[in-house]
Amino acid sequence: MTSVPDPPALNTLAVGTSGPRVAFLHGLFGQGRNWNQIAKAMAGPDASDARCLLVDLPDHGRSAWSAEFSLEGYADAVAQTLRSVGGGESWVVVGHSLGGKTAMVLALRHPDLVDRLVVVDIAPKGYGSLERFEGYIREMQALPLSELTSRADAEARFVEPDQGVKAFLLQNLRRDGAGWRWQVNLDLVARDAARGSESRIAGWPGSVDTLSPYAGPVLWVSGGDSRYVGRDDGERMRRYFPRARLLTIKGVGHWVHSDAPDIIVTALRRFVAT
Repeated sequence: MTSVPDPPALNTLAVGTSGPRVAFLHGLFGQGRNWNQIAKAMAGPDASDARCLLVDLPDHGRSAWSAEFSLEGYADAVAQTLRSVGGGESWVVVGHSLGGKTAMVLALRHPDLVDRLVVVDIAPKGYGSLERFEGYIREMQALPLSELTSRADAEARFVEPDQGVKAFLLQNLRRDGAGWRWQVNLDLVARDAARGSESRIAGWPGSVDTLSPYAGPVLWVSGGDSRYVGRDDGERMRRYFPRARLLTIKGVGHWVHSDAPDIIVTALRRFVAT
């Protein structure tokens, strides 16, 4: 197994008190609480259906920052957290986008921790670069934090035209004393984006090719209107995860759990119970 630096501490939020342990991992610029609606539905009205854990990945939310990005480092940080919280129990691990890649690497590096795996709208491959996110990075860097007077002022100055995207990105803006700061490690993401086709965030680590395939069941969910999972990705997916089963949800994009939460909850409940 490839050696990585000591993993950073991760912030978590627990939802539910009994039942199977289910960990949720968010995507780039996200936070664990992005899965809050799904976790509450999974836990049930009496908080007995599942013990859900919403995890802030390294460099995101309230988790510690890392000096350099690596999927192995992210996976090991999550593994350390799950071992600490679960006391050695195995987990159902659900990951979207960057969180999905992290979840896959976690299952390959620490298979004893992962009872079942759910990968949402991402494939085990490199995507070339962070070109899709470069505009967001520039918008965030251009926001004059030292001049902001309020969150409303930040919303007015932030130039992103898509209101949903604006709200998603600005969830990373936090008060810092009398001023403001980005909670996400924006400098790290920007440095990685500057690597172009060598982006590690957009890439896939070759180190996992020396590991055994993950033997547990895998639910692989894709958005029918998303381009993150292609027709040619199935063979590569089953190379690492031979028991993967693809569920494509029509009419939704990359944010599958936001666009179709009821379908995701139903699919997760069935998958966890089988």
